Amino acid sequence: MALLTVKASKKIDATLKLEESTAKMIDRYAAFLNVSADEVVEKGMEYIFTKDKDFQQHLDKQPDFHVPASLRIKKAPGTPTAMKNGNRNGAKSVASDAK
Repeated sequence: MALLTVKASKKIDATLKLEESTAKMIDRYAAFLNVSADEVVEKGMEYIFTKDKDFQQHLDKQPDFHVPASLRIKKAPGTPTAMKNGNRNGAKSVASDAK
């Protein structure tokens, strides 16, 4: 049984560098689930965020803690220009462009 359940949702594009072996495994897992690689990364990160107890404690202790944006977010159609430079006001997605 697959560990991830993937549903389609509204996403934005972001660029992320991965190890080649990781990108290949993402593609393979996406094929296994018959979904996109983007959906595998999105749901995989959601899974980690909810299962990592230390991270959950960090979020509880510092709910308003702000960090500088490190993802390179691409401008989506109809999105204000501010999103292009890493403004984190919208939903996030990570796209793997390494295959």
